[in-house]
Amino acid sequence: MIRVLLVDDQPLIRSGFRALLDMEDDIEVVAEAGDGAEGLALAREHLPDIALIDIQMPDVDGIEATRRIAADPALARVHIVILTNYGLDEYVFDALRAGAAGFLVKDIVPEDLLHAVRVAARGDALLAPSITRRLINTYVAQPLDIGAGAGLEQLTGREREAVVLVAHGLSNNEIADHMVISPLTAKTHVNRAMAKLHARDRAQLVVLAYESGLVTPRNR
Repeated sequence: MIRVLLVDDQPLIRSGFRALLDMEDDIEVVAEAGDGAEGLALAREHLPDIALIDIQMPDVDGIEATRRIAADPALARVHIVILTNYGLDEYVFDALRAGAAGFLVKDIVPEDLLHAVRVAARGDALLAPSITRRLINTYVAQPLDIGAGAGLEQLTGREREAVVLVAHGLSNNEIADHMVISPLTAKTHVNRAMAKLHARDRAQLVVLAYESGLVTPRNR
């Protein structure tokens, strides 16, 4: 059973999402919160698999809530998915830097929402390659404030290559084709890189690749 926490200051949005999610046999909404502070408290109480968090809320907003959840070792298994009204707005990259696994636009069709919840629960990033490329091209800030090394010396040459390809928006299958290896080996390279760099997920691996200077955006 996939346990979901909803965090949004609009009750109508929460009730709509709950009604949809609770219809599924493998998904259960365990709690609802109206702001980020309450969301953090309920995350600690219920330990959900997924936290769907609105990016814009009064008091503690979605970015700060994401940052606090991601920083809590007891909540390391909570996958945070940001909800936004505007797609690639100015806050999305900040949310990914804070620890979100991906983001969804609120007008998403029901089938895609259900698919996204299941994808996030598996620990996969909610960033399709096309979205990753748009995100990078539009919102990657100037590097860097985590140091040029950023632990990259721990990576093997093949792992570094895989990280670069992830940062360019390639899926595991595309990485496998590019590196002439199997998809399983590509996934292994990516997972080992995430472990060595302490990235929570694929989305944070993209952030680390750019902030470390391993990959440089063409334009802002």
